[in-house]
Amino acid sequence: MSFPVELTSVLSGASISQLHRWRSTGLLVPEVRPFRPPLYSFRDVVALRSVVRLRKHTSLQKIRQALYALPEFDLTDHPSQYQLATDGASVAVWTDDGFLDLIKNKGATELFTLADIYRPFQTRGGTPVADFRKPRPHLQVDAGRQGGWPTIEGTRITYDTVAWAIDGDSVTVENVSRFYPKVTPAAAMDAVSFAQDVDSRRQNRQQVAA
Repeated sequence: MSFPVELTSVLSGASISQLHRWRSTGLLVPEVRPFRPPLYSFRDVVALRSVVRLRKHTSLQKIRQALYALPEFDLTDHPSQYQLATDGASVAVWTDDGFLDLIKNKGATELFTLADIYRPFQTRGGTPVADFRKPRPHLQVDAGRQGGWPTIEGTRITYDTVAWAIDGDSVTVENVSRFYPKVTPAAAMDAVSFAQDVDSRRQNRQQVAA
């Protein structure tokens, strides 16, 4: 499953312009399709959440140094596979032997486990980033279900399928269960709300490109 820029932005907490800069500078290049239009993988999105969370506590320059340093220590897996930590002055990675400082600056570190990366948090600028696994109360993100594309909770029905079906005429939030029996009005409202958030990123992207 591949993730377009707008959905990646909503799920990761990175703005459209940040994603563009990080692609162009090589900080994190989408592994599905790098450009025109870029498409991110599920683990790209997880790695981006880690970068955004680290960015709240340290500089992008240090994060960049740390990611570029990983191969020097034979850490060549996708960045999403590593637990990174920071004390603001440096960035470290957790290994089987303990913390490894990637910028050669000793100090206490704050470990971000995968659970931390998935939890809601705020960006450096104070923008809320939704819970990765439950971006809305009735939506779920599960790597084993539809490739990680957000779905209605407990189903394989994607959020956008429901949002696009609701036209306010023949299909409404109230009667959506006639067409999708497992979709409640509350779940339908969450699907529409999330779709609007994604669409707002699309509009922002178009404005940036204009």
